[in-house]
Amino acid sequence: MSHTILIADDSPFIREALCNVFEREEDFDVCGEAENGREAVEKAQELHPDLILLDLSMPVMNGLDATRVLKRIMPEVPVIMFSAYRGSSTEKEARCAGASALVSKFEHISVLLGKARRALEPQPLREYGPLSANSRRW
Repeated sequence: MSHTILIADDSPFIREALCNVFEREEDFDVCGEAENGREAVEKAQELHPDLILLDLSMPVMNGLDATRVLKRIMPEVPVIMFSAYRGSSTEKEARCAGASALVSKFEHISVLLGKARRALEPQPLREYGPLSANSRRW
């Protein structure tokens, strides 16, 4: 089964390279591209991708702000941040914004592909025992 992906990066070179990488994979189909966060939000609403890949640092609206908006309007769609910046504070910011993962642009492309596939795996349902009249679980 092929999953659709929206790719947003302000560098045309990186966008093209990412599109080529994902298009070569049998399980991905690039449905759209964006050059900033605002455009990514607009295209995501129009195209309904299965996965969104965002650069962290973009003009108009950065990847963190775009992720926050996207998770409000499409909470079920995983977002992966792709950035030249990598550190524990950046990773924490990305997670707090709602990103499934933060991948450094300096890591091997297989890391990005692996995290993209993992983000699309069905989430296991939590098993809850039966509720009795006296028990409360929140």
